[in-house]
Amino acid sequence: MPESSTIAAPARETRDDAAAGGLIRWERDADGIVVLTFDDRAHPVNIVSAAWIASFAAAVAQLERERDDITGVVLTSAKSTFVTGSDLRELAAFGPGDRRAAFEWATALKNQLRRLETLGRPVVAALNGAALGAGLEIALACHHRIAADVAGSQFGLPEVTLGLMPCGGGVARTVRLLGVRGALYNVLLAGQRYGPAQAAAVGLVDRLVGSPGELLPAAKAWIRANPEPVVRWDAREIPGGTPTSPALAAVLPTMPAGLVRQLRGAHAPAPHAIMAAAVEGAQVDIDTAFVVESRYFADVVTGQVAKNMIQAFYVDMGRISSGISRPAGPPPFKATKVAVVGAGPMGAALGYMFARAGVDVVLKAADPDAAADGRQQVEKLVSAAVRRGSVQPAASAGLLGRVTATDQVGELAGADVVVTVADDDQARTPGLLAEIQDAVGPDALLCSGTAGLSATGVSAALAGLAGAVGRPQDVVGLHFLAPADRAGLVEIVAGERTSPAALARAVDVVNQVRRTPIVVSDGPGLFTSRVRGAYLAEALAMVGEGLHPASVEQAAAQAGYPVPALALVDDLGLAAVRRELQAIAAAADGVWRDHRSFAVLARMLDTLSRPGRPRPPAAGSTSDDDSRPEADGGFYTYGPDGRRGPLWPGLREQFMPARGAAADAVDLAELTERLLFAPVLEAVRCLDEGVPRSVPEANVGSLTGIGFPAWTGGVAQFVNGYPGGLPGFVARARELADRHGAHLAPPPSLLARAEDGTALA
Repeated sequence: MPESSTIAAPARETRDDAAAGGLIRWERDADGIVVLTFDDRAHPVNIVSAAWIASFAAAVAQLERERDDITGVVLTSAKSTFVTGSDLRELAAFGPGDRRAAFEWATALKNQLRRLETLGRPVVAALNGAALGAGLEIALACHHRIAADVAGSQFGLPEVTLGLMPCGGGVARTVRLLGVRGALYNVLLAGQRYGPAQAAAVGLVDRLVGSPGELLPAAKAWIRANPEPVVRWDAREIPGGTPTSPALAAVLPTMPAGLVRQLRGAHAPAPHAIMAAAVEGAQVDIDTAFVVESRYFADVVTGQVAKNMIQAFYVDMGRISSGISRPAGPPPFKATKVAVVGAGPMGAALGYMFARAGVDVVLKAADPDAAADGRQQVEKLVSAAVRRGSVQPAASAGLLGRVTATDQVGELAGADVVVTVADDDQARTPGLLAEIQDAVGPDALLCSGTAGLSATGVSAALAGLAGAVGRPQDVVGLHFLAPADRAGLVEIVAGERTSPAALARAVDVVNQVRRTPIVVSDGPGLFTSRVRGAYLAEALAMVGEGLHPASVEQAAAQAGYPVPALALVDDLGLAAVRRELQAIAAAADGVWRDHRSFAVLARMLDTLSRPGRPRPPAAGSTSDDDSRPEADGGFYTYGPDGRRGPLWPGLREQFMPARGAAADAVDLAELTERLLFAPVLEAVRCLDEGVPRSVPEANVGSLTGIGFPAWTGGVAQFVNGYPGGLPGFVARARELADRHGAHLAPPPSLLARAEDGTALA
């Protein structure tokens, strides 16, 4: 407090804000600097909720009342992070009729932040950890931002990844901080998350310090050196100019078109709203820009897409992270040494993955040459990760030091997890399996692993492994999606005799390597391959119906798939796709019988000899699906370097009837729905069979495992969120089935739910 003050006060004053359960702690030092410490004791992290906004409003009102006795304000956190976002449960509760309430929610937050930055006293954000979403918006309302340069801290406005947009002034302030283009492309449209150094380079953070302990001294020093704060937003100077300035006006008309190309026609309201709010808000004063932002936010947050994405990426992912997939009884397990039996490409990828998680790995190869090759492949993966920036150069030697490649079974001693992989025949030799079982000890978890589309392979390998060892209760399947070293999802396959203890350990191992586990029951195709297979089969059937392949690919893009269907068939290989679809059809009680996709695959493979994207043979591979060096291509053409070119011109001659212009007249919206309904209905059949075991696993598995469009919230949420709810979905499925086949008919379980009004949950 200033020496001239006539108000008696202690040298340091500390109190909790009692307005909303003590969410903010107030401390004023002898120099009159107030430190507001965010400390939401009801949650592990600080989040912005209606209660937090009320608490913050009370704190700001107190600052205004005591303004004459205050020299500055520091905002910080009592937790390891600053503020990690808004309360998504509150945002998800806004329905189509709650647009006014959503607008007022956002306006209330903006109003308090605006009162803080116009207090007339310097305000500093002391960021001891992650400041994401509303957390960064709070920091942006401060005059200076200092961040601790510590591992794991992230800064950004990632709302768009949940179908949302910033609501606390993030659009308006980043535009005035970075310019319209800089804000849109570096912060808003992709929802980038930056580490401390990157955030400083972009301009989101003003200064870095080496540790959290240095934050408060640095913040107070800045306040003492800058007693007159500058509210930069009121200057109305925008880097790069306003939309009416010549430099920006020249490129502005191209930006919406560029966004459409980037989204490839997919249903994504949030990016469009963000761009509109940024451009419109740049043409008015900051307070009016806040109103513009709140209006667009109200539109987005009350829409179905935001609800779908919050359900999947927050609610469902949270349930999986909390252990919905794991049997409750067994104690936690942490692998210390993993034996990967098979040192081919997949074995090397798994060895790299486990080593990155800090686990010692032994790659067991068939002979010394194969072991050396496996080690070399791991080194290449590490080098590639260093080039991408995902592994620090200084850490590469330690990572490689955790990997041993050998042909000696004795090196496996002490391993508590064994993973046999399908790209090496010796990994499935019964005699070798028995020898490995003896070498690793009686408590090791025994896993059969595979990658790529061939999930049927892991089912067969699981049965073979369980039959070859003396303790089938310790055997599980691990279906690693390709590429195994980077894919985020792992299907854990429970065999008939897999024990709860083994299943629990498998879940713990997948979590340990920072992948998302879903548990599925054993069966042809498992879950992800069956759902993806239905997507591919529907696209192939459209080609068989004489539809232009370009229309099929455009429909896939507009549905929101990251890879169009025919391109994905080429990448996976037509022979592998056919085998997988045949296995699914054989177990589906006639649902897929005589599906048009089989005739298309037969002509492409058996008549035209177009097996897919050419690729060189994999070292040690015994599968003709992995070696297509002589192929001309599949549905697409390819250059000598393997780069994809245009669709193969011969497709028109082979599959499109001579109907003239009528062949090109298609209902693109209906094609798009077919590419969504077919995999969704197959997923429902999987749920009915207990594959997977829960709706959250179905949603997350479809999104992270096969690239089902993110805006849907996953296969089950697509049904729940369809216009008219589940009855609306059932009615539309019946219409599609009448026109395109029984595989699009709703199964009895959906009919029953439509009648009694229950959702998939």
